[in-house]
Amino acid sequence: MILYFSGTGNSEYVAKKIGKKIGDEVMDLFEKIRNDDFSSMHSERKWVIVVPTYAWRIPRIVQKWMESTSLTGSKDIYFVMTCGGSIGNAGKYLEKLCARKKMNYYGCIGITMPENYIALFSTPTKEKAMQIIEQAEGIIDHAASLIKNGERLPQSGLSFSDKINSGIVNAVFYPVFVHAKKFYTVNSCISCGKCVSVCPLNNIRLENGRPVWGDKCTHCMACICRCPKEAIEYGKHSKDLPRYVCPKSDIIYEKK
Repeated sequence: MILYFSGTGNSEYVAKKIGKKIGDEVMDLFEKIRNDDFSSMHSERKWVIVVPTYAWRIPRIVQKWMESTSLTGSKDIYFVMTCGGSIGNAGKYLEKLCARKKMNYYGCIGITMPENYIALFSTPTKEKAMQIIEQAEGIIDHAASLIKNGERLPQSGLSFSDKINSGIVNAVFYPVFVHAKKFYTVNSCISCGKCVSVCPLNNIRLENGRPVWGDKCTHCMACICRCPKEAIEYGKHSKDLPRYVCPKSDIIYEKK
């Protein structure tokens, strides 16, 4: 079974493509995470977790869900991480997680996809995003082939910076940067509530027709990137930057 979490569609696209390649069920973890649903899940087929990379590791909200949820049936588990450039030393922490869950860690692979982290980086135009995704197709297919054949995903070489980024930097990044204090709306907001519905942590509510953010933000960028009027900004950094939602999801896969 393939389980995925996705803020702006990259991991959704990869998960569904792998699912199609290996003929396996694909399930979105959004509702389970949003509702703190830690009920046991069962699959006789190998588990495949597809998630974005947050500060060179899997998102903490996914980590929490996995730590709290019993995955029964198959003990074999793979991880596929979409990223803007590198997954660092994420595999080290995933292997430890699997050991605690008494599961067989079959490796982790990074898939470079278009950058969505508009809070700190520049997001690509649709044309550039399509080019990046096209370049990723071969790696996605290779990962799917390895998973289908029950082979381990390859471990790439690690640099000193990889170890630092997934360790010290990750530990500092969350408390210092991951908050919603810089989100705000501009006059083009139409009070549609899209930002409320796409937040995986129920962290946004409407007050007098405008979104108000709470203190549980995970920086998935779903609210700012999926706003139909581009009415949400993040400080000064997001101004004039294109909002990113995976442009191939709507082309290849029918949306829910």
